[in-house]
Amino acid sequence: MIAYLEGRLGEVWGNSCVVITGAGVGYEVALPAHSMASLPEAGGDVAFHTCLCVREDAQELYGFATFEERQTFETLLSISKVGARTALAILSTFRPADLRRLVLEDDVLALTQVSGIGKKTAQHIFLELKYKLKTDDAPQGAVLAPDGRPGSVFRDALAGLANLGYSEAECAPVVKKILHDEPDLDVTGALRAALKALAKGKA
Repeated sequence: MIAYLEGRLGEVWGNSCVVITGAGVGYEVALPAHSMASLPEAGGDVAFHTCLCVREDAQELYGFATFEERQTFETLLSISKVGARTALAILSTFRPADLRRLVLEDDVLALTQVSGIGKKTAQHIFLELKYKLKTDDAPQGAVLAPDGRPGSVFRDALAGLANLGYSEAECAPVVKKILHDEPDLDVTGALRAALKALAKGKA
């Protein structure tokens, strides 16, 4: 298993690049979109945590900026019907922390943002993620509900806005953006910011 690779950047194309090691060996590595976007100029130093995927007709190396991202990739691969390319597409859309947040918020439809994933596939992936993805260190407002089950500032803020007459379709995108920009807000702070944003939108 090739678990880590560092060297200088060679050619770049599509979602892949060549990493040339000090020994002069070049490895083709497929990367998530955000890693591709942050590559240095050709000849610059690069380093990736990697996962080698072996198929009947090919051996493909996937690279990640962090060990956590690599571990999340392997978790996605453990889900039935999720191949390496689909897992890479998911991590091109969502970082590991984003996926943990989606699980805590029960936001299954968010996965349909990934190219090639429809509603039925998203439900299948989400169901397995709920059991396989660690969420005990999830950021962005994750808390425990009063009964001790996983809950979130997001859900509590939505409930508060519903009591004030707002629909979930109207306020969910607003609350998501607020918690993304200010992940440490409590329910009161999130409600206050959401009401201000909703009022501004209607002005």
